[in-house]
Amino acid sequence: MNEDRYPTGLGLSTSTEISLMGLDLANDLIGKVSFSELALWMIHQRRPTPGETRLFEAVLVALADHGFTPTAIVSRLTLLSAPDSIQGALAAGLLGGGSRFLGVTEDTGRFLAAALASGFPDDLDNDQAWDEIATEVVTQARADQRYIPGLGHPVHKLSDPRTRALMELAKAEHVFGPHLALFAAIGRVHPQILQRTLPLNGAGVCGAVLCDLRIPSEILRGVSLLARCAGLLGQIAEEMRNPVGSQIYLEVEHHAYFQTSQTPLPPLS
Repeated sequence: MNEDRYPTGLGLSTSTEISLMGLDLANDLIGKVSFSELALWMIHQRRPTPGETRLFEAVLVALADHGFTPTAIVSRLTLLSAPDSIQGALAAGLLGGGSRFLGVTEDTGRFLAAALASGFPDDLDNDQAWDEIATEVVTQARADQRYIPGLGHPVHKLSDPRTRALMELAKAEHVFGPHLALFAAIGRVHPQILQRTLPLNGAGVCGAVLCDLRIPSEILRGVSLLARCAGLLGQIAEEMRNPVGSQIYLEVEHHAYFQTSQTPLPPLS
């Protein structure tokens, strides 16, 4: 007889109950735990503090929806094509989360984590020490011709309104950690090194916050997708009430024209 067993610290079901992290779902969690607290609890497999939950929730709100982004448009167009498949419309939008949209949170978190891997100051309020680290990090990135994630925004040219709100909330909830300290320092020192001033964008701040919440950088994009799922559901609900997908499709269709490729494929040998 096969005696294989599969351990988990998450959910289990029997004929009479459902347990989650060792607690009774119906009696211990439903109505007593928010969804964002539960999500962070499942990631860490320990109950988060109220401050941690508030910051995590703030990140989800900050990343939920930014209007007619490509991910929102593709969800609406997929619903137009397959109105019977809401899961397809949601999945289409989530699959578009990548290096240009939603991926910045992950990229910034990884960048900051790598920079801090060899150590960092104990004093989070020592701006001079953090500025020295940031100067070294930005200088090296420029020498390597590497992009610094979290700097700049295609719409918010001067400042991203989410940045200050998230940083102030992190300090108020005592969750301001080394990743946010380094990111803030990069914001201070980069103009002298790059010879231009770029805003710290909200997606980058979210990456720093999540790293300070000790969420592994390998799953940061998953948090972005969790947030964006709510936004896409809202986009789909609005598309059902007030559809614009057909208009978007016809606008492109009616303005398409034939153009000979500038780089034709070579003939088959």
